[in-house]
Amino acid sequence: MIKILTAIIYFSILPSGQTSLNPAPENTRSEWKTLVQSNYSIEYPSTWELNKGGQMGTSFILFSPLDSEKDTFKENVNLMVQDLGKEKIDLNRYTEISEGQIKTLLTNSDLIESKRIKKSNAEFHKLIYTGDQGVFHLKFEQYYWVIDSKAYVLTFTSEEEKFATYSETGEKILNSFSIK
Repeated sequence: MIKILTAIIYFSILPSGQTSLNPAPENTRSEWKTLVQSNYSIEYPSTWELNKGGQMGTSFILFSPLDSEKDTFKENVNLMVQDLGKEKIDLNRYTEISEGQIKTLLTNSDLIESKRIKKSNAEFHKLIYTGDQGVFHLKFEQYYWVIDSKAYVLTFTSEEEKFATYSETGEKILNSFSIK
C-alpha cells in the first residue's frame, strides 16, 4: 500500500509567499466556482486559488488567501486519487491503514473523530485529527471513498488555531465534492 498520507501531509504544510489577503470566508454559493472533471466535481470560493499542477500526486489543491501580512500558511483543500490496483482494500481497511499512518507520520498526532457517513448513495469515512508538522500545529478534516479500486482522499488542512474560522468554508467545499 502506497503511503498516501505522506504526500498529503507534506503538501498541506507548504507555506506560501504570496500576499493576497482574505477579507473573510465566503458564505454564499453565488461567490463560488465549480471544478468539473470527468470523474468528480467540487465547488470552492472564488477567492481561493485553484492549482491543478499535480504536485505530490494531487488532482488539485485549493488555497485560501492569506488573512494578514504576517500569515505564512494558506489553509487548503486537496484531492488525491490513488489507484489500488488489484489490492483487495475496502473502505474499512483503507481507513485502518490511514489511521495508522497518521500516528506514525505526524508528531503529536491526535485522532479526534473517525466515523462512517452515508450521503445519498455514497458512503465515505470522515477523520478529524491534529498534528505537528515543522513549525505548524495543524488540524485536518479528511474524507475517504473507495470506489472501483480507487481511493479518493479529500483533505481540508488548517492551522489548528484558525480551524474554527475556516471550518465552515472548508466543510462546504468538502461537502460539495461529488464522484461521478
